Amino acid sequence: MASNDKNKIDKIFFGIVLSLVIIGLIMFISASLGILNKNESKFYGVMFNQVIYGLFGGLVALYFGLKIPYKFWRQYSLPLFIISIIATTLVFVPGLGMEHGGSRRWIEVFGISLQPVEFLKIGFVIYFAAWLSWVKGRVQDFRFSLLPLIVLLGIITAVLINQPDTKSLILITTTAMIMLFVSGTPWKYILGLFAVSILAFAILAFTTPYLQSRIKTFINPNENGSTSSYQIQQSLIAVGTGGIAGRGLGQSIQKFNYLPEPQGDSIFAVIGEEVGFIGGAIIICLYVAFALRGYRIAHYAPDSFSKLFVIGTITIITAQSFMNIASIIGVFPLTGVPLVFMSHGGTALLLDIGLMGIVLNISKFQKSPTLEKK
Repeated sequence: MASNDKNKIDKIFFGIVLSLVIIGLIMFISASLGILNKNESKFYGVMFNQVIYGLFGGLVALYFGLKIPYKFWRQYSLPLFIISIIATTLVFVPGLGMEHGGSRRWIEVFGISLQPVEFLKIGFVIYFAAWLSWVKGRVQDFRFSLLPLIVLLGIITAVLINQPDTKSLILITTTAMIMLFVSGTPWKYILGLFAVSILAFAILAFTTPYLQSRIKTFINPNENGSTSSYQIQQSLIAVGTGGIAGRGLGQSIQKFNYLPEPQGDSIFAVIGEEVGFIGGAIIICLYVAFALRGYRIAHYAPDSFSKLFVIGTITIITAQSFMNIASIIGVFPLTGVPLVFMSHGGTALLLDIGLMGIVLNISKFQKSPTLEKK
């Protein structure tokens, strides 16, 4: 196996991830001040969940991700996927599953709330990468590429649609199509899946009241300002009042009594208000750099599994991040997806940082660009 230096990780990618995590922590603390005056105990609970469980737990996961050979994940991909499916169904178990805002997406274990869909995203990426790397040239055959994916998405849809969690289903489906493309699957299969997915989501949107409400709000955000359009209106006020340079770190007004979940999926509105267009643009550029450098690691990955795994991981994180940002500034319907590395969610932060450990592990074995040219 060719490698520039098997003992060195991709320092540029590590620096980008570290920057996002540090900025995310600073902005999370600032945004969380919005709940300090309302409920002091909730504030400390949120901080514990994010800093101790999410950040420090993530650093431990990062360490193990760097130390465990990446081929381990391929070897145990099927058990990991099955476990992630089972974990996600636990939200329906009385006494274990938790309901919030009309959705059942959490379970409580030893006093800590977990969102199992975060495990499902990872389990899917690992297993689908392992499957595509196993079938190799047979991806040209419908039976080995598109059919297995349809089965997987059918299982995932059955689990997520009843929570309901449409946003995660969209993210997983989008990531799957990108992985299919990279694996060399014929265009006709990918375009067929895309067309069917659009049709399925359109039917779902027209038959599901809460999705109808979000689409109507997206089309006309000026209606129902006290109900369905409240979040987007307050988010746009926050971003707009931030101007070019922002009010200043910690100086957001909207996070107090106005923005719903300022430390959650509305955190980019706080970012826009406090650090302005310049600060928001820097963060967006960091996510773009994260994607480009991550895809570079995938391009020079040592084998097909590691390549597809990195593609899937970078895609699902990048897509989720830009879905959040786009919804907050009003160019995409509100989805409720968190901003990766920044929004509240200890489980997500722990797992996302841990995933970066695996990507960095793979980066140690990148094929030399010089050898590739030869």
